[in-house]
Amino acid sequence: MTANLQAPLALARTFLFVPADRPERYARALAAGPGAVIIDLEDAVAPDSKVQARTTLAEGFAGLAAEDRSRILVRVNSFTTQWHEADRALVAQLSSQGLGGVVFPKAENAADLAPMAEAVGSNGVLIPLIESVKGLDAVDAIANAPRVLRLAFGHLDFQVDLGLSCDPDESELTSVRLALVMASRRANLALPIDGVTVEWKDTARMETDTRRARRGGFGGKLCIHPSQVSIVQQALGPTPDELAWATRVLDAAQAAAGGVVSLDGRMVDMPVVLHAQRLLALGNQKG
Repeated sequence: MTANLQAPLALARTFLFVPADRPERYARALAAGPGAVIIDLEDAVAPDSKVQARTTLAEGFAGLAAEDRSRILVRVNSFTTQWHEADRALVAQLSSQGLGGVVFPKAENAADLAPMAEAVGSNGVLIPLIESVKGLDAVDAIANAPRVLRLAFGHLDFQVDLGLSCDPDESELTSVRLALVMASRRANLALPIDGVTVEWKDTARMETDTRRARRGGFGGKLCIHPSQVSIVQQALGPTPDELAWATRVLDAAQAAAGGVVSLDGRMVDMPVVLHAQRLLALGNQKG
């Protein structure tokens, strides 16, 4: 998929999880202001509640305002589980009603995404979660699969898969995060989405994790509590100084009408202009 890098879900910084079997939380999660709400059929729902959770999601989705439905993503159960096929049927149903797309967990094979790409249709997107070594090995093929908009990093499951015991700064995962950023760039996807910070009451940890994500080339972060949304939005968004610089760059480029221009001793060429345009687009993105 050639990503629309200016689409709302491509620019979204915050992705807030809510359990599928808690429909009273759907609207509250949307009201918290994230770029997207991920209604979770996977880890947040017990095995004996999966069937009822699908029914609950179908009913709850129908009650959402039409303008909110495009901000909803569904995290389905993984491809190898007994619940995946029924989840896919539900996705096809919700996609006809305006569903934004699907978070595809434990992505390890691009071919596995094809049936879900058909289910989301031409207006829906896929966000594969890279959560294992097999997923990392196949990351380029996964990034180039149909309907993929962004990659996401399931860093907790990835640590379990390798038997890692990471320090709080997670320096052990730096190369893995870079691999996702590079794969996203090669496939012309929107910037990838970093994993959750489980210490949701620890504001300092949340800010530190989010700043690391931005420095490392990530453009979004998964959230598990509404209180994390505003922290991520601010830490991943451009600063006032960056927005002012971007405005000056575009003004200078426009005034030059295609000619060579210098700003603050630096030549303003196309990469600089594109970076400025992206900063301003991020500044206009509220979620």
